[in-house]
Amino acid sequence: MRKKDDVLEIGVLNLMHDKEDTKRRFERVLTREDCRVNLTWFYPVMHYQDREVPENVRQISQPLDLNKVKELDAFIVTGAPLEKLDFDDVTYISELQELFDCLSTEGIEQLYVCWGAMVAANYFYGVDKYLLNQKLFGVYSQVILENSPLLEGLSDGFLAPHARYAELSCRQVREVPELSVVSVSETNHLFLAEARKERQTFLFSHLEYGRDALDKEYYRELQAHPEDASVLAKAANYYDDPVKMTGMRFGWGKAQRHFFENWLKQAEENRLKKVCTQ
Repeated sequence: MRKKDDVLEIGVLNLMHDKEDTKRRFERVLTREDCRVNLTWFYPVMHYQDREVPENVRQISQPLDLNKVKELDAFIVTGAPLEKLDFDDVTYISELQELFDCLSTEGIEQLYVCWGAMVAANYFYGVDKYLLNQKLFGVYSQVILENSPLLEGLSDGFLAPHARYAELSCRQVREVPELSVVSVSETNHLFLAEARKERQTFLFSHLEYGRDALDKEYYRELQAHPEDASVLAKAANYYDDPVKMTGMRFGWGKAQRHFFENWLKQAEENRLKKVCTQ
């Protein structure tokens, strides 16, 4: 039986391309003096079923094991560079769905980020994904539509980074009675949705990003697709000099700090409730 003074055990399924940077980012935003946290990193087994697991992946994470997941207090599914794929075309989609079922059945606090939020909301509630005409890329102010403990300390106009090629149908999300659209961006794209009864948070922004993450993402895509240089989206509202792409602004620091503090508090409260009922 878990004790009340135990460390908050959080699992993370790391699906991002820049896995080492992603690990460092989440470690930074989830480190708090008033909350002892231990992170366990996983990779999807089915993603490597026909090839060897890369050394850098094996060094920082372990194969997803639902028996281990059941022992955790909270779980995060990161984003992934898969927005342009249909969900059914993702090689490890069945493994993800088994994870979703496990997390829901066990009542584990869940945070789904960007593509992770899209695939989870699609699985649980049937909300459709569609491709954007142009990548949503940059720093935007947000509008709060409903009160939520996760946004405590923030008010309308707080800044957050967005970086994605696809979006969930906001109309469909609003039509799902089990879901609440908490906040959208000034461009009317989803920022945060929550399940009203389940322990599910859907964060569509890459709020874990550090100051240089949007810049790194642009140059990573440019290196991968130099033929698209003339049409590749550059981060909006991010650089002091947008033409030279210099002077990166970290305008979402306050939102990042408050959101993850609030989510950790929510996860800890859920853990203690479960301990008391054991």
